[in-house]
Amino acid sequence: MPVETSVRRVEGPLASVVEARLWALPQGADPGFDTGIPLADLLAFHEAKGEPGEIIAIPVQVDGVVRELLLYGTGDGAPAALRKAGAALARRAKGESLLAVRLPAAAPDAVGAFLEGALLAAYSFTYKNSGKKPVAALALVPAEEGAWPAGDGDRAEVIVRAVALARDLANEPSVEKCPEWLADRAAEAGEGGGLGVRVWDEQGLRAGGFGGILAVGSGSARPPRLIQLTHAPEGATRHVVLVGKGITFDTGGLSLKPSDGMKTMKTDMAGGAVVIGVMSALRELGVPVKVTGLIASAENMPSGSAMRPSDVITHFGGLTSEVLNTDAEGRLVLADALAYADAALEPDVVVDIATLTGAAKMALGLRHGALFATADDLAEALVEAGTAADEPLWRLPLVEDYRAAIDSDVADVANIGRGGFGGGSITAALFLEKFAGSRPWAHLDVAGPARGSDGATGYGVRLLLTWLTRA
Repeated sequence: MPVETSVRRVEGPLASVVEARLWALPQGADPGFDTGIPLADLLAFHEAKGEPGEIIAIPVQVDGVVRELLLYGTGDGAPAALRKAGAALARRAKGESLLAVRLPAAAPDAVGAFLEGALLAAYSFTYKNSGKKPVAALALVPAEEGAWPAGDGDRAEVIVRAVALARDLANEPSVEKCPEWLADRAAEAGEGGGLGVRVWDEQGLRAGGFGGILAVGSGSARPPRLIQLTHAPEGATRHVVLVGKGITFDTGGLSLKPSDGMKTMKTDMAGGAVVIGVMSALRELGVPVKVTGLIASAENMPSGSAMRPSDVITHFGGLTSEVLNTDAEGRLVLADALAYADAALEPDVVVDIATLTGAAKMALGLRHGALFATADDLAEALVEAGTAADEPLWRLPLVEDYRAAIDSDVADVANIGRGGFGGGSITAALFLEKFAGSRPWAHLDVAGPARGSDGATGYGVRLLLTWLTRA
């Protein structure tokens, strides 16, 4: 569901938002009204540390009306700290109709980070008919009285809508979500974002030679799709291609997952959802480079028509792969899209994003995405963007000695590594590299951070938008 929390900007003092039951004030700031007991004494009594996310709640009476004043910590005032502060306030205000917030004194980008954190924390995806809803509205009061700076916080709202779209797509149950459904949602996003849209159905995939996408989707009654979205601003001199894995449900195919392993597999298209979310925001953010988004989408199901271990697939462009495990399907659909991008789109750089391997999650946990890259400057730019967006990456090596792990006796490459090598995320990246061509290429394996306890996180949207707006 889209973020339902509305935002309005107030040019008066905090106390002017008389309809709000909750007021929020940075710790150490002057409230502009009498609180009965000096706030410094109250903070000392509660042993407040000022850390981001810390909230001290006290009742106050102003003009005869009792309200709750939330004194919130902002840490060092950096964007990452203010994201935490905004998120904590939004969670604290769950179920409220309005939260009035005096913003911290900070640079405009940090204020945007505060709003970003608050709105993302207010996101909810549920079919429940009961329970508290996210705070309905935020009334934002500037740190200093006066007019709002032009554009302050606007970028954050655009980014949050893009993240929410990615989360919505990934959180949608697969009883509804299939490759055709995903293509329809991508087309809607394309129309709203002024994008060019092209979709290959099963006949088009067959005619185009997209053997990997077809093979992975062959076991499902709901056929696969390849989706292309294009942002082509006038005067663009660079072309970036983003490729996303769009497996709308992954049973593992004939190499069947255990039941517990399937419970999160509606989000196995999170990489594709991120690409759609990113593409939807490019026009509003004024990104000056040409960007093409490719989403390779299939449903990996077991049936009499499903691909089998030992099958050999001919991918777009002619390279072949031997299927040794049908649960290593994401790399098979990405291979087609990467090969197509290299041969047909002539990009300057290619970046793919996928919930690809449990090995990346084991190595880096739930906070960092794994980064593989063939160019150091590309890797550095993505790491810097991830740090700025609070979606951190950790670069892992494309180990030359591990290439032997994916040798095949009957095809150009095998889709999983043989025993004795380990490094499952590395061998998966090496598989993809075979299809990426010689252009600068990066692979983001986001199997860990793409999913949280409440569902899809949209990890990668903010990172890629930050990178693209700096390009």
